[in-house]
This record gives sequence, structure tokens and C-alpha cells, in this order.
Amino acid sequence: MSEKKDAPPASKPVFNMGDRPDIGDFKRAANTGRRQPMQGFDDDYVDIVDYIIRCTHKIWEEKGIGLIYSHYAHNVFIETSDGITYGRDAVIAGSMRVMNAFPDVRLLGDDVIWAGNEQDGFHSSHRIYWTGTNTGYSIYGPPTGKKINRYGIAHCLVKENRIVEEWIARDELALVLQLGYNPHELAQRMAEAEAASGAVQPVYGELERTQGQDMPPPVGPPTSKEFDPEYFVRRAFHEIWNWRLLNKIDEYFIREHWAQVTAHRTLHGVGDYKAYILSLLGAFSDIALKIDHICSVDDGDGRWRVATRWTLQGTHDGPGWYGKPTGKRIRVLGITHQHIENQKIVREWMCFDEFALLKQLYRPDNS
Repeated sequence: MSEKKDAPPASKPVFNMGDRPDIGDFKRAANTGRRQPMQGFDDDYVDIVDYIIRCTHKIWEEKGIGLIYSHYAHNVFIETSDGITYGRDAVIAGSMRVMNAFPDVRLLGDDVIWAGNEQDGFHSSHRIYWTGTNTGYSIYGPPTGKKINRYGIAHCLVKENRIVEEWIARDELALVLQLGYNPHELAQRMAEAEAASGAVQPVYGELERTQGQDMPPPVGPPTSKEFDPEYFVRRAFHEIWNWRLLNKIDEYFIREHWAQVTAHRTLHGVGDYKAYILSLLGAFSDIALKIDHICSVDDGDGRWRVATRWTLQGTHDGPGWYGKPTGKRIRVLGITHQHIENQKIVREWMCFDEFALLKQLYRPDNS
């Protein structure tokens, strides 16, 4: 799915996170009038970027937890690599548990890449730098007193002031490591506990990378002769991940490409990037990556910011950090933000829940 955003009035541009505004800039703009059509939204919000940044700030940092009632649909659907959360009350309960574990939590908005309009709804991809101190009980155990920093990306579908669907990719492995746990031991313990609670093992079908014995189909032709960043990124993902054409990285990325990936790992240059992808392909040789949604923001002068939500499936059949091959099928939700300049990807944030992946590998066979 790919969507183009309606252009806001030229005299009042939408907040551009590329300009690095801080929360004070958003607060000062509150109640100053709409910068784009937003039927049904609270009057203080001026555009969709402002809505995402400030409603997150109100709920999480100002602890206005009850605002979830007016900012989430009663039947909101939230997907993570751990499964589905359904309903507004579940969102409130989950938020309170996290705030109890990290009372000083801060969610620093790093970027919002968006698409849509007031009739169809707005898609927003919100990259967050999350920080807090573990002074309360968490789902992992008693307080550790450890200071935690991690990235996450939340993709929301918003209609008339309410989030009606949300997809979240968190770097949970970074959190687990910083709390001081052995991720393999903790994943095994939690996977066994979840299985004992009656959780049903998912049923997997044929991977969507191929069509039977045929090679993966190509991405369709471009719809325009002009550079289309969404088509460019869709083709890059498919050719690199599904066709295994890692040599194409040299075509799509600058040599000095920078990437932030899971567990606070930073990759410098295309060599690091190829090695990282090979570490996943080596452990899950039949990996299939399917793009679920993509949108982009034009920053002018050949610069674009692109957000891609994707699903990764594969079979654990090779060696690596994930341990001895288990033969288990895995499925994870991921979101990637990329900066493009002059038709090359220059910067990237790739986020998925690697700890949830570990739990899938340690799921008991009879669950």
C-alpha cells in the first residue's frame, strides 16, 4: 500500500521534523489555527505532525493517561511482533504498566513521516528515542535501577482525532540487554511461560517470496518517468532481500551509508550493511520480506524521507547469534526510515523486535 499526502496550504507548511523543532516549538504553535485540513481533530492541533508529537507528549510525559480515551478508538487494533492488542482499555493498561516500570520515561520525537488527508485518514510513522530509569516492576522482573535508551517506530492510522490502527516496532533487545538480562535465557523462560498459559502456536503457509518453483516476481514498472522515492525504495527492498542481490546495495546506497539497527548497533558504509543483511540471511535462508505500507515526505532539492512498514518471515535453519538452528518459523513486524538524496539512500533506521524473534525460536514444540 502506498499513499500520497494532500499538499497543505503553501502559506502555512506542515511542521517539518527535518528542521529539528523541539517540544517547545509545538507548544507555542498550539491553538494558532490549522496548517492543513483536519476535520474532527481537537482545536489545539495545527497539523498531523503536531498531533502525533504533542498527543504522545501529553500522554507519556505529562502523564495524561486518560487522554487515551479521546485519542484512541474504543476498538483500536495494535500489532507488534509479539501479537495483537485489541481495544482502548488494553492500551491504557499497557501504558500504565510501562510508566510504573519507568516513571521518568521520555519519548523524544525524532521524526514523523506522514501521508493522507482528513477524509481517508492520516498515516504517520513516528520515530521515537525512548529513555527512562527502571525503578518499578516490569514484565521482565523487579526494578534494576538501570537507565535505558532505545529506538522505536510507531505507525498510526488516525481519523478525526483518534488512532484507529497502530503498528509498533520496538528495539526491545536493547532494553533487555541494558536491564542486565541474558536475552536467550529470558526469552526461553518467557516463551515457556506464554506456552504454558495456553497461547496457540501460529499456523504458517508458504512464504510469499516465491511463487511455487518460480523465482520471486519483479516489482512492477514505474508509473512515471520522474523519480518516485516510494517505487525506488520498494524495488530496493525486493531486489536486495527477496532476490538476494546484495550487489544492488552499491546501486541504491551511497558508499558512506549510515544505519541504526537493533540493539543500538550502528553500521558505517555498505560493507557493514551487507554483512548485517548476510547475518540474517545466513540464519534464516528462506527469508521473505513483504512491504505492507510505504509513504514519503519531499524535503525539496532532491531530498526525501521515506517510511516503510514491512513483515519478515523465515525459517531458522542456519548458525548465528540466534543459536543452534531450531527449524522454527518466525514472523516479525519491522519499520524502516530512510533519507534519500540525489536518488541514493544516505541514512537509515531499521527497527524490529529482535527479542520477540528470540521468543519465537524458544517456543516449545508442543505449544
